[in-house]
Amino acid sequence: MLQYADDVRTTTTTRPIPVAVHALDPLSRAGVVSYLRQCPEVSLVDDGHQGGTGVALLVADTFDETALAGLSRLVKTERTRVVLVLDRIQEPELLNVVSLGVTTILWRREVTGERLRQAVLTAARGHGDLPPDLLGRLIGCMGRQRGDGPGPDGAPADHGMLPREVDVLRLVADGMDTGEIAVKLLYSERTIKNIIHTVTTRFHLRNRAHAVAYALREGYI
Repeated sequence: MLQYADDVRTTTTTRPIPVAVHALDPLSRAGVVSYLRQCPEVSLVDDGHQGGTGVALLVADTFDETALAGLSRLVKTERTRVVLVLDRIQEPELLNVVSLGVTTILWRREVTGERLRQAVLTAARGHGDLPPDLLGRLIGCMGRQRGDGPGPDGAPADHGMLPREVDVLRLVADGMDTGEIAVKLLYSERTIKNIIHTVTTRFHLRNRAHAVAYALREGYI
């Protein structure tokens, strides 16, 4: 059950929460840092030396494969609780984010110092804070999934593969390596690797060969 930001306004903390701010845009990072410096409950730490404690606050325009890989590292490897600040997010990425246990998300257009403070306190306690429209989309996604059968290895079925994911797996099935696929589709090699990683993670697959087999079996390629 999600507990929203309004539920933590009266909560006090015994010591500041270490918070690391991650943002590709220096101006966005500076703005968030400026807000958080005014919060007595927060202790800002360097984003490279967080050590898996406290909260990581990620600021991005959109949520893509690169952002998902970074988020997965923070959550799974460093076991850090995360607040996402985004302009927009698509349903497939939203499902991936929630599957990693991240349920504290803010729209950039709604960010204020108080909203950031509430979100950090909420994430630190392992609760959830989603914008109402995003919560509605999530509920809709989960409702549609209930009618699906199980996926590979008994895992819940997902919403399906995106067109570019299918394109990549089709070329993997043709025997192309990462570099050749990147040239063919006009992507970087890193993007191709991230696409494959996203597919294997979302569908609970072991490797790219398993991903190709799954795509063939389900009729994607």
